[in-house]
Amino acid sequence: MARVEIEALRKSYGALEVIHGVDAAIEDGEFFALVGPSGCGKSTLLRMIAGLETVTSGIICVDDMLINDLAPRDRDIAMVFQNYALYPHMTVADNMGFALKLGGLQSGEIGRRVGDAAAILDLQSYLDRKPAALSGGQRQRVAMGRAIVRAPKVFLFDEPLSNLDAKLRVQMRSEIRSLQQRLATTTVYVTHDQVEAMTMADKIVVLNAGRVEQIGAPLDLYRKPINLFVATFIGSPQMNLITGPEAERHGATTLGVRPEHLAVVETGNGWECRIVSGEYLGSDTYLTVEAEGIGRLNLRTDGEFAPPVGQTIWLTPKPGCLHRFDAQGVAI
Repeated sequence: MARVEIEALRKSYGALEVIHGVDAAIEDGEFFALVGPSGCGKSTLLRMIAGLETVTSGIICVDDMLINDLAPRDRDIAMVFQNYALYPHMTVADNMGFALKLGGLQSGEIGRRVGDAAAILDLQSYLDRKPAALSGGQRQRVAMGRAIVRAPKVFLFDEPLSNLDAKLRVQMRSEIRSLQQRLATTTVYVTHDQVEAMTMADKIVVLNAGRVEQIGAPLDLYRKPINLFVATFIGSPQMNLITGPEAERHGATTLGVRPEHLAVVETGNGWECRIVSGEYLGSDTYLTVEAEGIGRLNLRTDGEFAPPVGQTIWLTPKPGCLHRFDAQGVAI
C-alpha cells in the first residue's frame, strides 16, 4: 500500500498543454477515481503516474519518493488496460505469471502467486485455457490477476469496463470494488462514466480540459457541486438548469435542481407543468415536462406514478435541494 501525491503536474506536447497544474493526494489504501468527458486528460494523467508518459513539470511521489524519472518497471505500480493486453498464445496461468517470470522469480513462487490470485478471482478452472476461450469478463479478471500477482504498491485501471456489455459492467464494478477492499491496495481508476465513479470510489477528481474542477467524496460532489460543470456531470439523469426570472427571484443567474429532487404537489401549489414524454420502468418513472414560464424539466419519481402524456401536474423542489450559481457558473 502507498500514498500517492501529485503536485503542480503539467504535460505538454510541444506548445500544446494538456494537463494544467494538477494537484491531488491519494491516501494509503484509497480507491481514487479520475472522471471527466473524453479528452479531459484523465488517461494522460494515469499514464504519467505509470511512467508511460513523461512529466513536463511538477512532481509525482509514492510514499514520499519522487518517481518522475523512474522507469515504469521500477515504480512498483501495476496497470490494467482497457483492451486487457493479454498474450493470445499463452494460457491464463502464463499470462498472469509472465511479469514475474521476467522478473526472475522461481517457478514455485510464480505458481503460488498465480494460484492465490486465481482463487481470489475465481479463475482456478481456467488456468489452462487461452484468452480466445474466455468471455470478456473472464479476460478482464485475467488482466486484474496479472496485476495482483505482482503485489504492487498501487493499482492503475484505465477504463477497464468499457468493452463489456451493460449487465457485465455492473457485475464487474462490484467485483473490482470488493477486490480492492479485500486487498486494501491504493487504486487509481480512470473512467468517463460518472456512475462507475460514484458507485466505486472513495474519492473522485472531476477533470475538465486538463484542469481539476473538484475533488471530494462521491456524495459531496453530488450534494455540493462547486460549479455548473460538476453539477451537470455528476448525477444521472443530469441536473435541471433554470435561468430567467425564476432564477433571479432566488438571487442567482442559474438554478439547478436534480430530477429526483422535484416533488409532485397538489394543483396550484407549484410550477404548472405539462407532460411531454414519459418512460415508465416499473421501479422508476422518468418524465419530461414543459414548465410554465421555465421551460423543460426532467422528473424522476416512483414507478407507481405513471400519468399519461399531455396531463398537467404541479412540481416544486424538495426543501434544501435547490442549487444556485452565479454568472460565472460558480456555486453561491
